[in-house]
Amino acid sequence: MSRVAVVTGGSRGIGEGISLALQQMGMTVAANYAGNDARAKEFTDRTGIPAYKFDVGDHDAVIAGCARIAEDLGPIDVVVNNAGITRDGVLHKMTWEDWNEVMRINLGGCFNMAKATFPGMRERGWGRIVNIGSVNGQAGQYGQVNYAAAKSGIHGFTKALAQEGAKYGVTVNAIAPGYIDTDMVAAVPEPVLEKIIQKIPVGRLGHADEIARGVAFFASEEATFVTGSTLSINGGQHMY
Repeated sequence: MSRVAVVTGGSRGIGEGISLALQQMGMTVAANYAGNDARAKEFTDRTGIPAYKFDVGDHDAVIAGCARIAEDLGPIDVVVNNAGITRDGVLHKMTWEDWNEVMRINLGGCFNMAKATFPGMRERGWGRIVNIGSVNGQAGQYGQVNYAAAKSGIHGFTKALAQEGAKYGVTVNAIAPGYIDTDMVAAVPEPVLEKIIQKIPVGRLGHADEIARGVAFFASEEATFVTGSTLSINGGQHMY
């Protein structure tokens, strides 16, 4: 029986690339999405990967959504916490709602998905959790105190949960992407984007499949001895 994987925000952008990479590994993949029904249907029709709609920031919705996936496809072995949003703005203009929504979805979603799936992984003696952080969670970014804080929190969450899962055969790792050519990055004003690219040593944006390959390794049988790690895939933009 193939491993069952769930990718949050898995029907578009980086998430779509990850969903396809895991499918190509022979996994049974479910893609979570938040609201774009038309996009999710097009994704499922094109890839054959079922899409499940629930808000990763809503604890009860996640518990119910993961239970539905497990009922349809089998126990969940792999979770990729990819879903994320931005609500950018400098601190003195940022609202509480802007702060809270980013923390609720970007960081809270990792907690909710782990609560729904980690106990089962631990009981079965095998599991993979891969959390998608960000270069901006490592280096910070002007106008993103909410996003940078949430993504930085993901890196700490990864290291702590890795210690809890290690002796049960459950690994927990993170990917820290740089700027990738997704819809989210396309929304950045062109003059700003040009300045960002100038700071990337390889001279271009990354591609979703480049992130997906890193996730695929962490999710594989070959990564048994790798846990608590963060892999930076950012074209050399931030090195430490």
